[in-house]
Amino acid sequence: MSDDDKAEGEGFVIKDNRSSQISEEEAENHDTQESAAPVDAGADHQHQQPFQIDFSTFIMSLTSSAFYHLGDIADPETGRTETNLPAVHQTIDMLTMLREKTQGNLNAEENKLLEQLVYELQMKYVAKTKAGGAGPAQ
Repeated sequence: MSDDDKAEGEGFVIKDNRSSQISEEEAENHDTQESAAPVDAGADHQHQQPFQIDFSTFIMSLTSSAFYHLGDIADPETGRTETNLPAVHQTIDMLTMLREKTQGNLNAEENKLLEQLVYELQMKYVAKTKAGGAGPAQ
């Protein structure tokens, strides 16, 4: 390994994957041109509105995985549903922890959404457990 590949005093390797046939300036210009290249209309529309991650999106993502494990959402590839109550219990615990740790830091809309999701998951979890499903893994 050459001294150019390793930052002084650091234990990791930095590699430049750009072609060694062109200069650094040419590579930067090439990268800029590629990102500005036109794409088809469908792909262009997708890039106009980048997906925004915020707290509400994050908790909705956690909740959708819990609904999948409750058997409320089918696997998109197989079309089959699956029940995994320990996974649902874990998600409820995570959402409850987030509620406690973010107390006083959420806006009214985020707080209401979190409360509703925790409540709905708890009710569905209890209903599934009473219907003969397994409880949380101990």
